[in-house]
Amino acid sequence: MNFTSFLQDGKLTIALSGEIDHHRARAYIDKIAAKIEAYTPEECILDFTDVTFVDSSGIAVVINCMRRMAQIEGTLSMTGIGEQPMRVFRTSGIDKLVHIKEAV
Repeated sequence: MNFTSFLQDGKLTIALSGEIDHHRARAYIDKIAAKIEAYTPEECILDFTDVTFVDSSGIAVVINCMRRMAQIEGTLSMTGIGEQPMRVFRTSGIDKLVHIKEAV
């Protein structure tokens, strides 16, 4: 699991990579939560450009991030979502709850 992030102008961008499945979801949830707690950004952007697969555990990652951002009165956006992850997010309705950007 590769995980990079940077903070700029109150926006925390977190670049995810690889597969987000039940084997990796807990680690992503914990690391994202730690970054949000450390930086308390106005906006968190989850960048899925390098994500190759998402299952229902990926939905949990997004929902958890959304809840953390709501606790600090911030917003969550997603970007770089490929075809397979987008199908999962549309099926679950996440695309109606989280703003999806075309590019960072």
